[in-house]
Parts: sequence; C-alpha cells; structure tokens
Amino acid sequence: MSDKPHQNLAIIGHVDHGKSTLVGRLLFETGSVPEHVIEQHRAEAEEKGKGGFEFAYVMDNLAEERERGVTIDIAHQEFDTDEYYFTIVDCPGHRDFVKNMITGASQADNAVLVVAADDGVAPQTREHVFLARTLGIGELIIGVNKMDVVDYSEDSYNEVKEQVSQLLKQVRFDADNATFVPISAFEGDNIAERSENTSWYDGDILLEALNNLPAPSPPTDAPLRLPIQDVYTISGIGTVPVGRIETGTMSPGDNVSFQPSDVGGEVKTVEMHHEEVPQAGPGDNVGFNVRGVGKDDIRRGDVCGPADDPPKVAETFKAQVVVMQHPSVITAGYTPVFHAHTAQVACTIESIDQKLDPASGEVAEENPDFIKSGDAAIVTVRPQKPLSIEPSSEIPELGSFAVRDMGQTIAAGKVLEVNER
Repeated sequence: MSDKPHQNLAIIGHVDHGKSTLVGRLLFETGSVPEHVIEQHRAEAEEKGKGGFEFAYVMDNLAEERERGVTIDIAHQEFDTDEYYFTIVDCPGHRDFVKNMITGASQADNAVLVVAADDGVAPQTREHVFLARTLGIGELIIGVNKMDVVDYSEDSYNEVKEQVSQLLKQVRFDADNATFVPISAFEGDNIAERSENTSWYDGDILLEALNNLPAPSPPTDAPLRLPIQDVYTISGIGTVPVGRIETGTMSPGDNVSFQPSDVGGEVKTVEMHHEEVPQAGPGDNVGFNVRGVGKDDIRRGDVCGPADDPPKVAETFKAQVVVMQHPSVITAGYTPVFHAHTAQVACTIESIDQKLDPASGEVAEENPDFIKSGDAAIVTVRPQKPLSIEPSSEIPELGSFAVRDMGQTIAAGKVLEVNER
C-alpha cells in the first residue's frame, strides 16, 4: 500500500469508446504495467487479428473476454500519480453488465467518462452519467478519446464537449466544474505528456486532472459494515466469512453481529492475502473467523457490523429510483429483484409516493399511478425476505441498489430511510 491518499476511480462510458485501452494506457504510463507485458499482449493481439488492442488486453486478461473482445468483470487495478494511489474500478460498458457497473460505480469516489470524438454521446454515455449522478460519484473528468481518428480536430472536440455539457446539465451534474481533456488512449496523447497534436488545447492533461481531484473523506468514522461475499470452512480455523470492508474497521477481539441472520460473536482472527493482520479498514478484502458462528448460520448478503451498532434490517424502506429501461410501466405491487451490496432479494414496490422531474429533482406529481423508462421517483419498498440495507445519507456504501428483472437492469436507486423490523 502507498502512503498517499487512496481513491477509487470508475472508468465509465459507451462500449467501444476506448475505456479498456485508456485503462491499459494509464497503467502503462504510471509504470504499473512493465513494457515487456505490453509487448507480449501486442504480439498476442496481432496473432488474433486484433492489432491495437494491446492496452485493452492488459485489463481484459480473462480468456473469454479476449475471444469476445469485451470487458465483463470489474477488474481492479492500481496505479499511483503524484498525489494519489488509485484503484481503477473498470466498469464494463455492455448493457447486460450494467449491474456490475452499478456495484462498481457505487464504490467509486470519482469517475473518468470516456467519449469517442468520432461518435459523441451514445446511449450508454447517457445511462452511465445518469447512474454516476444517482450513485453519488463526486467529480467527472471527461476524456474525449480517439482524437487521432478525427485528425486532432478542435472542432470535433468542441462539438463533443458541447454535447456532453448538455447531458451533464440534464442530470444536474455540475457541468461548469467538469474537466474535459482531448486524448488518444491508443496513441497516448495528453495522458501522461502534453501532445503536440493538440497545440490548441491548454488545459490539464489526464494525469494532471487526476491529481487535481478532491480528496475523498475516508469512511472510517462510520461503524463497521462488511457485506459477506462467501462463507468458507477452512480446516484448523473453522468458519471463515469473506468480504470487503465498506466502512469502519475490524480487529481481533471485536464483538460483531451478522444481519439479517441475527447471529454474532467475537472476532478471533482477521486475514488479508493469507496473512493475519491486527486491523483492517475500508476497501480491504478480508477473511475472518468469529467464535461460535457456524457455516450454516450466515450466508452471502448478510452484513457484519459491531454488536452494539448492528446493521439495519428493513421491514420497508423509502428509496429514490431512476427507471432506466422497462418494456411497459411499473405500478405498485411490482416485485423485481433488488441487488444491494452482496444481497439479492425480491422486493415489492408497495407504493409510488412521488414522481420527480429528473432534470431538477423537484416533485412533479404526488402518488402517480405508474412510472416508466426515464422517470425518477420516490417509492416505498418491502423486501420479501429480510434485507440489511442502510440510508444512503448515513452509509452511502450500503445505500445504493440496482433493480433487475427479465435479465436486465431496469432501475437504480438509493435508500432514503429505513423502517426497521
């Protein structure tokens, strides 16, 4: 770990606008990926007839992704700039991977939006900006990519800049403070060094813009919240739940509670990367052992917190949702699957309380009969089985969710208040 402050950075944008190539380029330029690895990827890319994909290959090192030429999982990669130590949350652009994007973006502090100069704002550009706004991403840096394709034309750059600015205003992102950078991830223009090809541009280059991001406040002052990803049985130790600490810290000797399973005990050991540690904090992936908790007592989707400030379990909760896509309309009584942290629970929308104007956030209609694609609303939700979830204002890391039905993400939202059971 670096002693610099840490940031989670989401790379978002439409498929084929060059996100993976940009990530590969950033890792390469900051010395996180050695030259010979890039050379190896280049040879492999050319062999498969995909010359030019070598930087993308750095990220997409899953065989399946190479065959398909798309990014599937959220790959975590680290790099350092002068100011920060970044973890990249590479968010897949494909529609069916929006759920990954949601669980990924909700962990990001800030984001780089990649928009291709030759294509401009595309459907997913809209969707990702909308999501980033709903899920509370702080600042956006917009990389106007593929400048090499438009011969580094200032007019093309300004055109895309204008399109994106309009989009940001629509979703109430602070467009005046957003940073736009003309880049070519493939050629390396304006990533780590100022490019002579864009002599008309005098703003920050990408690494400078990243250095200038505001520092996130660490979520250590919030109570421990650790959503469980898996539960293992390890010989000689016993039951070992595994997950990522979202807020707070965990140390041996802590008394913890798992909700909604409602069991608990004393933490005996905490391990990271197969080594015991005296304390783990936000962002750390840990395995830990709790005295008296068996494998069948807890499951994926449980949240671990302090025994004296246990995770909330919702009887119902109020949420602000944005409907991204739905073939018809959503009415009270609709029961899709909510994905929140590591939990997946069917939940019924009991009532649609207010319809919001997505541009201004003002109330447009009280108690509407239905909501449809493109609408934002305040709804009351009843989980069909116990679900641990927190108000986004108190613990944002456990306050956002995606709503899935018919194999696609139909809405995203954040929790406003929890009515505990």
